[in-house]
Amino acid sequence: MSDRFADRTDAGEQLAGELLDRGVDADFVLAIPRGGLPLGRAVADALDAPLDIVVASKIGAPGNPEYAIGAVASDGSVWLDDEAIGRLGVSDAYVERERAAEIEAAREKASRYRGDRTAPDLTGKTVVVVDDGVATGSTALAALRLVREGGAERVVLAIPVGPPDTVAELETVADAVVVLQTPATFGAVGAFYDRFDQVSDEEAMAYLDDAD
Repeated sequence: MSDRFADRTDAGEQLAGELLDRGVDADFVLAIPRGGLPLGRAVADALDAPLDIVVASKIGAPGNPEYAIGAVASDGSVWLDDEAIGRLGVSDAYVERERAAEIEAAREKASRYRGDRTAPDLTGKTVVVVDDGVATGSTALAALRLVREGGAERVVLAIPVGPPDTVAELETVADAVVVLQTPATFGAVGAFYDRFDQVSDEEAMAYLDDAD
């Protein structure tokens, strides 16, 4: 296997192969939009499972929105990185303001993507959660907790790449983490892809409608 993925579809196909090799079955595959949907489509097709979404929104640090100090899910559940918040001296007021804004953003995104479709009933189900990679893992953690609180019996996280410490933390929340690469030196997820373009909402939603 190459150290890099050609694009998200290539990563999804490799991930699907690994899941099949491990005998992973799924009642639902839930992708984290937007970047997780191209991979989720490949995984759902391979596992012959319906594809849906699990929406979580990152809470960025003051002045550095890409650095996650927490995340929220569309049901309002929150995960906060208390160590990072303390180290950066982030105020309670900032956290509360951003939490409220990101919950609204997550709810709006879930509604926009699903349209008239209702969220799947996960009670007692085996759910595979898919994303295009993790760095801090904050969004994935929030998504996993949302799935767990939705009543899923078994939760598997499937990702192409993530740093070892983040993967170890995710393993404390998921029943299993299937990851293709855990490089010790880790910068950004996109560095492990030849092509890592932004996925538009329209493109992402098309994967939900594509049943081929």
